[in-house]
Amino acid sequence: MAAPTVRSVFMGPRLRRLRRELGLTQADMATDLDISAPYVALLERNQRPVTADMLLRLARTYKINLADLAGDGGADHAARMQAVLKEPMFADIDIPPLEISDIAIGYPGLAEAFLRLYTAYREEQLALADRSGAGLSDAAISGGGLDVGDPVAEVRRFLAARRNNFADLDDAAERIAHGPVNPGWFIARLKSRHNLHVRQLPPDIMVGAVRRLDHHRRQILFDDSLDNASFNFQLAQQLAYLEFSDEIETALKAAHFTTPNGKLLAQRSLASYAAAALIMPYSAFAKAAETRRYDVEALARQFGTSFEQTAHRITTLQKPGAERVPFFLVRVDPAGNISKLLDGAGFPFAKHGGGCPLWSVHGVFKTPRQIVTQWLELPDGQKFFSIARTVTAGGGSFKAARVERAIAIGCAAEHAGKLIYTRDETGPRADAPTPVGVACRVCHRPTCAARSELPIGRELLPDDYRRLSVPFGFSSD
Repeated sequence: MAAPTVRSVFMGPRLRRLRRELGLTQADMATDLDISAPYVALLERNQRPVTADMLLRLARTYKINLADLAGDGGADHAARMQAVLKEPMFADIDIPPLEISDIAIGYPGLAEAFLRLYTAYREEQLALADRSGAGLSDAAISGGGLDVGDPVAEVRRFLAARRNNFADLDDAAERIAHGPVNPGWFIARLKSRHNLHVRQLPPDIMVGAVRRLDHHRRQILFDDSLDNASFNFQLAQQLAYLEFSDEIETALKAAHFTTPNGKLLAQRSLASYAAAALIMPYSAFAKAAETRRYDVEALARQFGTSFEQTAHRITTLQKPGAERVPFFLVRVDPAGNISKLLDGAGFPFAKHGGGCPLWSVHGVFKTPRQIVTQWLELPDGQKFFSIARTVTAGGGSFKAARVERAIAIGCAAEHAGKLIYTRDETGPRADAPTPVGVACRVCHRPTCAARSELPIGRELLPDDYRRLSVPFGFSSD
């Protein structure tokens, strides 16, 4: 295997950290490397670059992998910082990309601290928005609010604050899987790396479980009624629990959960994320998504995944430095209950109460398995484009329980031209979208016939001399 390409880099803090981890003084390291102690000091203060020759010396002397030592020059931290610094709150601060790169390369610890602090800030802002949206008082907000102890709300904030992207898990997955993988690949790896045999058994023997790890007999049992996409995903998720535990635990440590259930749900979400990253590796999937113009069904065929698995993966394509179209995703049942919510596109989902019945995601149950496209316009003028379709969970045998749900993914109107679903459109459809609201209580459109509640802060008009065609007549002033 060819040696990795190396170049002169400034890596003072990284070199200092290495020296301290080895328990060496500057004089000790200078002796080991056959250089002077003052030169080591200059290297650690970034007053001299670490040359390719010096990297090789370090690698040989301390038995360190050259690629790990050279690293990426802080490229990952730099990309993440550049993404964060695009936020409106930093709009008045002009920080050239070179300065960001200097900080990321020269002070990786400081860069990581900045990124952790920003992520914590985002989580708190999302929590505050949730509580304010519920109409809580300042005292209730400061005291914890409505969703304290709500593990689902905690996990949604955890994912939203990170734009539903975990680059470390993507990188770990790509180290072992570079393209689409099938069940045979997972079965072979589980056998060779973990000495675990895979068995598929009938549902009555599995007693309600779809997957079970039996350490004593060194086997993993699966429900044999799973379809291929679900079987592949369950294999990938089990492998993720076995091989990505460190990356998952690191991601969890960077968050704050008030409930054990919240942390457990987040752990499950990360294992599912890693499973998707194994089946649909980031680089290969992102390239295919752009090539196929985000055609969910075509991508599902290419990667051997279900519609929902593929739609979910599309929402994760926000790796810093390799971002694609930002999408949101919502999954609802026929009663309108939200069971999955991922927002990477800034869509203002209703945090409390029902959504808007005019959105097609609530109507696709009438046309199972058919994709329905729709342009949406919110009361504040924001426009989005969404596609919706039903999906089925369960089944697999006669009388087996099935659950029908609807999935919708969408993006801001400015990105809609990159989607295959808008390719053949003619006319001003984007200019005449469906007027929707977040929820009836916060939507002030006076002519909506689908309204179920009076908007907050509006007085109902009497109907003793005039009855309007809408359910609730109120002043539009």
